[in-house]
Amino acid sequence: MAPLALHDVVLHRLEALSTAVAAGDGRLDAAGLKTARELVHRTAERLRLGSERTVVALVGATGSGKSSLFNALAGIDLAEVGVRRPTTGRPTACIWAGDGADPLLNWLDVPRELRTNRESVLDGSRQSDLRGLVLLDLPDHDSTQVAHRLEVDRLVDLVDLLVWVVDPQKYADQALHAYLRRLSGHSTVMLVVLNQLDRLSPTEAHTCAADLRRLLDSDGLEPVPLIGTSARTGAGVPQLRQVLSDLVGRGGAFAGRALADLDAASAVLAAGVAPAEADPGDLPGAEALVEALADAAGVPATAGAASTAYRRRASRWTGWPPATWYRTLRADGLSRVGLAPDAEAEIRALGAGTSPADTSTQRDRVELAVREITTASAAGLPPRWADDVRSAAVATGEELRAALDSALRGVDLTPRRPLWWPLLAAVQVLLVVAAAVGLVWWAVGLTGAVPAPSAGGVSLASLLFVDAVGLGALLAVASRWLVQAGAQRQVVQAEAALRAAIRAVVAERVEAPVAAVLADHRTARLALTRGR
Repeated sequence: MAPLALHDVVLHRLEALSTAVAAGDGRLDAAGLKTARELVHRTAERLRLGSERTVVALVGATGSGKSSLFNALAGIDLAEVGVRRPTTGRPTACIWAGDGADPLLNWLDVPRELRTNRESVLDGSRQSDLRGLVLLDLPDHDSTQVAHRLEVDRLVDLVDLLVWVVDPQKYADQALHAYLRRLSGHSTVMLVVLNQLDRLSPTEAHTCAADLRRLLDSDGLEPVPLIGTSARTGAGVPQLRQVLSDLVGRGGAFAGRALADLDAASAVLAAGVAPAEADPGDLPGAEALVEALADAAGVPATAGAASTAYRRRASRWTGWPPATWYRTLRADGLSRVGLAPDAEAEIRALGAGTSPADTSTQRDRVELAVREITTASAAGLPPRWADDVRSAAVATGEELRAALDSALRGVDLTPRRPLWWPLLAAVQVLLVVAAAVGLVWWAVGLTGAVPAPSAGGVSLASLLFVDAVGLGALLAVASRWLVQAGAQRQVVQAEAALRAAIRAVVAERVEAPVAAVLADHRTARLALTRGR
C-alpha cells in the first residue's frame, strides 16, 4: 500500500479510536483508556510533524554490541562503546538528510549535541540509500539506573522500527524475552539482530540462531526477521543496512508502527464492549411503562370527566332553553366538568395530572415496568455498561412523579365549542320567542280583546305555540345524538392527549437516558471495529 494511502488509514483509525475513547469514557477499562488517550495524542503529534522520515532505534542489553553496530551502520564513530559509554542515559541520533529534522528530534527529545547529520558533500551519493532515516542508539534496556530504563521505555513507544540487538551470551535472558512478549502485537515493526557472531564458530552461530528463532516464535514473534551480524568484522552489516534502505525507500514505516499501536489499543478496549446492544430507538417495554403510568395517573377517569364536561356544556347550548335556564340555577361546580361537589375535587386532581388512586400496587407496577426496560436494555452488556443503563433512567421516586404531574397539568382538557352549538342555540331562542308570542296571543284571544284567527277551526296562536315548543323539543332530542358522538370523541382525544404527555415523560426520563448509554456503546463498538 502506498505511503499516502497508509497515511489516510492511520487518520481513519486514529479518528475511530478517538471516537471510541470519548463514547466509552468511564465505561471501558481505565488503564486501556489512559493508554489510548496517550496514543491518540502521540500519533496526532507525529502526524503533525510529518511521516516522511523513518525513525529506527537500536535497543539492546549491556554488552550486546549495540553501539558498535550503530557506528558500523553510520560508517563513523558516533556512539561511545565499552567502558567509554556515556552515563547520561540519553539517545544518540544519526540523521540522513537532516535538514528540517529538528522538530522531529525535539519531539523525540534527542539532545542537540548528540545529533549528527550523516550526509555531507564529501560522501556524494554514497549515503543516499538511507536518505530519510533517523537512527537512534538507545541506552541499555537492562541498565542498573532506573532513569536509563525509563528513557528506553519512552522511546520504544515513539520510534517506527525497533531493532533488538542481542548477543550469544544473553539472547535467552528471561528479562529480554519478557520485554519482547509485551511487544508481540508489534511484530511487524520489529527486527532482531544476533550480534557478535565473530565470537562463535559457524556451527555454534547456526545453533545459536536456531535457538533464538525458537524463543522468538514462542514469544509470539514468528513474523519478526532475524539477522546475524558482527559489528567488529562487518559481517551481516550490509544485509542489515539493506533492510533499513528498503524500509526507507518504501516509506510508510511510521504508518506501520502507528497501525500496530492503534490495533493494540483497540483490542484492549474492544474487550469492554459486547458484540451487539438493544436498539436505542426501540427499547423493549416502553409501552408497558406508559400503560402503567396511565393507570396510576387515572387517565380513563380524567378522560371520562372531560366527556362529562363536554356533555354538560353541550346541553347548555343545544338543550331546550327553559330546561337549560333551570339548570343554570344550580351551582356550576367545576366549570369544565360540572359534577357534584364531592366528585369535583377528584376530577380536578385527575385533570391536573395527580393520581388520587396512586396505590402501592400501582407504584410497584410502574417500578417493575421501568426495571423491565432497563433489564432488557442491559442484557448482554459488560457490567459497567449494564450498570450505567440501570442507573440512567429515573425509575422511581419523586423526580418521575413530579415530571409526570407537570406534564399532565399542561394538558388542556377544556371541551372545544363546535360551530353548530351557537347556531342551534340561536334557533332555539327564536323558537322560544315564537312559543311565547303564540302563548301571549292565545291568552289575549281568550279575553276577546283581540280575536285570534284560526284555520280549519284551530287557533293560529295555539298552533304557533305548539309547533314552536314541539320543534324546540325535537331539536333538543336530535342534538343529543350529535352530543353523544362528540362526547365519545372527547374521551378518545383526552386519552390520546394524556397518553402523549405520559409518553413524552417516559421518552425524556427513561428512554432517552437509556438510549444515550446504548448509543454510546454502539458508537464505541463500531468505532473499535473500524479501528482494527
